Amino acid sequence: MAAITHQAQTIELGGSRSIESANDHELLVAIRDGDESAFQEIVRRYRNPITNFIYRMLDDYDRSVELAQETFIRVYTSASRYQANYSFSTYIYRIATNLAISELRKRKRRKLVSLFSPYTNEDGETLEMDPPDQTTLQDEALIEDERRKAVSRAIKSLPEKYRAAVVLRDVEGLSYDRIAEVMNLSEGTVKSRINRARNLLKEKLSAYV
Repeated sequence: MAAITHQAQTIELGGSRSIESANDHELLVAIRDGDESAFQEIVRRYRNPITNFIYRMLDDYDRSVELAQETFIRVYTSASRYQANYSFSTYIYRIATNLAISELRKRKRRKLVSLFSPYTNEDGETLEMDPPDQTTLQDEALIEDERRKAVSRAIKSLPEKYRAAVVLRDVEGLSYDRIAEVMNLSEGTVKSRINRARNLLKEKLSAYV
């Protein structure tokens, strides 16, 4: 499928409201009825946050763009089955989360990545992990860049069930009840996973704080 792009829309929805002013549920109804402009508006609203979320999960920009596109394809092809039992943002984050977790599990099975030390190459050979640089960095920009990379590595090392929960909460800013809906878990389980993820991150980042 060709890359999804957004074009400015002026088509009226329901004879009175423009595409841009429609809420997400109205857009899904229009998509179900074959309105391509409604789909383009959904893409415009959610393309960046969904891509950024998947990137935080995978730390692989190109693959994140591909899975974001797959997320929107699934929204489009399942529009006829969509039910507004909860917010559309919850619905689309659930699709994106499932795709990201599935990708992480495939990578584990193929041994293309290691979630934590020791790291291995494609042949399964152990690679030495570079320890945190303990030297003093004088440039604040370099310090901030190193911290950002350390956070990215730490998040990447988390098991996917903890990674998804903490990214949805601490990066995307979703509420606990929304995360519970996205991950199809109880709110108590979500809080437990986020707490566990934060503790693991704290341990992994101890050299940087």
